[in-house]
Amino acid sequence: MLLLFAHSVAGVVEILLMIALGYLLTNLGWFDEKASKLIARLVTQVALPAYMAYTIVDKFTFKRLVTTLPDLRFPVLSMMILFVVSIVLARVLHIKKTHVGLFESMFFNSNTVFVGLPVNVALFGEAKSLPYILVYYMANTTIFWTLGVYLIQRDGQGDYKFSLSQTLKKIFSPPLLGFMVGVVLVLLKIQLPQFIMADLNYVGGLTVPLSMIFIGIAVANVSLHDLTLTRANLGILFGRFIAAPALMALLVLPTGMPIMMKQVFIIQSAMPVMTNAPVVSKLYGADSSFAAVMVTETTLMSLLVIPILMVLLNK
Repeated sequence: MLLLFAHSVAGVVEILLMIALGYLLTNLGWFDEKASKLIARLVTQVALPAYMAYTIVDKFTFKRLVTTLPDLRFPVLSMMILFVVSIVLARVLHIKKTHVGLFESMFFNSNTVFVGLPVNVALFGEAKSLPYILVYYMANTTIFWTLGVYLIQRDGQGDYKFSLSQTLKKIFSPPLLGFMVGVVLVLLKIQLPQFIMADLNYVGGLTVPLSMIFIGIAVANVSLHDLTLTRANLGILFGRFIAAPALMALLVLPTGMPIMMKQVFIIQSAMPVMTNAPVVSKLYGADSSFAAVMVTETTLMSLLVIPILMVLLNK
């Protein structure tokens, strides 16, 4: 048990050191808001799509892909149940009207890329965990850019008109397109030339360190005075770190899916608030400061929760 806990802590410390690097360099003046946006774009539009495509082609076989994709239903079902819970909890806690949509969105959506990806890779190893990480990511990103964004827009002050083209553009983002390209290549049994696979691997390798540096920059830009524990904050912390992993455990533990998939799904469900939440909030006139604070609070809290979850999962 102590060995397992030490391994979990070591995985978190590995992540924490990269976050600390981003934090330190920001305080030294290396990174400003423009640099943060550039890193986010590099990760989401360049490194992560390459990472997705390479991983699917390299780690999946046709048989494994066909048997794994149906398990998308578990994260989708979990998030839908959490959404219903968030509606009830928002009323019970008397969440401010201007925060209700944000509260609900942040309650059930996980940060599966900037934190979830490197954490799972550190804890379980890249080769074994990545296929399951990507399955969860596919469900999470689709729900965030549809239901999650709609809820945030509802909090905004301006008028919002639904745009199917814009919504589809967000859903079919570069990372998801990279995932889909990889899936198509595997299903059609197409082998890419070795030099292309090597390039995808090199570029994709930027994903984890840049993601952690980005989180460090975000933490450095939030004042400690803003980190409060209101009813809304506590409600979201409850959703991210208690309700979500408990519900996912109830859904997957009785099934016959691989143990590694169960562990990855539970860990992914207990990740911090999506880093896109403040950006979307600012775009549609919702309270982006509240969203930024919750990203920071849940990110910091996840570093304490993850080792505990790992021990519980391996009892």
